[in-house]
Amino acid sequence: MKEQRNPRSFLQLIMISATFGGLLFGYDTGVINGALPFMARSDQLNLTPVTEGLVTSMLLLGAAFGALLCGKLADRYGRRKMILNLSFLFFLASLGTAFAPNVLTMVIFRFFLGLAVGGASSMVPAFLAEMAPYEKRGRMVTQNELMIVGGQFLAYVFNAILGVAMADTGHVWRYMLILCAIPALILFASMLMVPESPRWLTSKGKKSDALRVLKLIRDEKRAEAEFKEIQAAAVKDSNVEKASIKEFTTPWLRRLLLIGIGVAIVNQITGVNSIMYYGTQILQESGFGTKAALIANIGNGLISVIAVIIGIWLVGRVNRRPILMIGLSGTTTALLFIAIFSIVLDGSAALPYIVLSLTVLFLAFMQGCVGPVTWLVIAEIFPQRLRGLGTGISVFFLWILNFIIGFAFPIMLSSAGLSFTFFIFVALGILAIGFVYKFMPETKGRTLEELEEHFRSIDEHYDSEKSIHEA
Repeated sequence: MKEQRNPRSFLQLIMISATFGGLLFGYDTGVINGALPFMARSDQLNLTPVTEGLVTSMLLLGAAFGALLCGKLADRYGRRKMILNLSFLFFLASLGTAFAPNVLTMVIFRFFLGLAVGGASSMVPAFLAEMAPYEKRGRMVTQNELMIVGGQFLAYVFNAILGVAMADTGHVWRYMLILCAIPALILFASMLMVPESPRWLTSKGKKSDALRVLKLIRDEKRAEAEFKEIQAAAVKDSNVEKASIKEFTTPWLRRLLLIGIGVAIVNQITGVNSIMYYGTQILQESGFGTKAALIANIGNGLISVIAVIIGIWLVGRVNRRPILMIGLSGTTTALLFIAIFSIVLDGSAALPYIVLSLTVLFLAFMQGCVGPVTWLVIAEIFPQRLRGLGTGISVFFLWILNFIIGFAFPIMLSSAGLSFTFFIFVALGILAIGFVYKFMPETKGRTLEELEEHFRSIDEHYDSEKSIHEA
């Protein structure tokens, strides 16, 4: 690598390369939305509501374990190396799902695909958070969210094109699924040009390499000053035992882990993935035909992309907490209206268009506010030595809840109906607002090392106050 690279442009290259992992995350979770109606009619698969939920949710179960496992492995072997390995797994699993001859094979490869999706969901934001200067961290990390929804949008577009043009072809869903192999190859090739995280290099004693990388992505004076700060944090970490789950028994770390898990759960109980995975079925349930639902679902993908662009602008200027509170209020209100109108206007010709409008409104708040802040906070609250593990555990809970919702939603939709199902999400949304208001800290405007020192000092102050009180 040439040392005279422009820091800003090289940082941009790193961001684009790494966020192809987010694009794969988005495409693989979004493609099932349009593929399911055709998979259900396939003679080879012949899905029922239960096996439909299983095929969808098995990726999510794999993602839970992928996030947990890859977080630990990334702390040991490096962020860049793990993302490279994940790109290879994305490629193989994409081929496996596209050529699956039966439900069992599909479920197995969907699980492996989930391992890659989960690993990318925990690794890419953490990697970007460690590479970014603190004042750009919010925008850089949330660029991954843009790539996620961009991947979902591409999935919806290709689903609609293939679904309309090849509706009578029994295996059209295979073409939808195999397209994911292309960005997997791009991710692998682009990550070969990207250096390892300087913070991870410092933690492994590779100080000269860490400083060299910093000089590639910072001005020289700033690189040297930041390197000293990273070294100081690494020295503190070296005085304690090797990273393990036991360390989260320390009060301040336990508090951070619970916040990380809580924010992850908040993201899921909005009900976002009931729309991202089953948006076509929701629109069919409200009155659209299959082709019309596939085309209308593109609107969901488009508004998601626009909303995330606005969200990236917001996180650079507004504190995290108010953005998240506004987003949760908007998503909960939109779902409440969907539930009410599904009862009041049942059978009406206007209902499908109202439901479509409200899902668009829901996604505007979700992808513009809730999504970007979720991934950003999880990526930045944990100390360097525990970032991979803490992020992995938090995202594990996100995916486990995602799995439960992904499996249960089609069963609930077919048995209880649209309105009752969404009333449940409304109740959960109110609980999510309460959690953020009471427990989530503000993280904007501090370096990762300053955040670590801040959380430590809160715990030390609490211990000091407790000792005085007991005395």
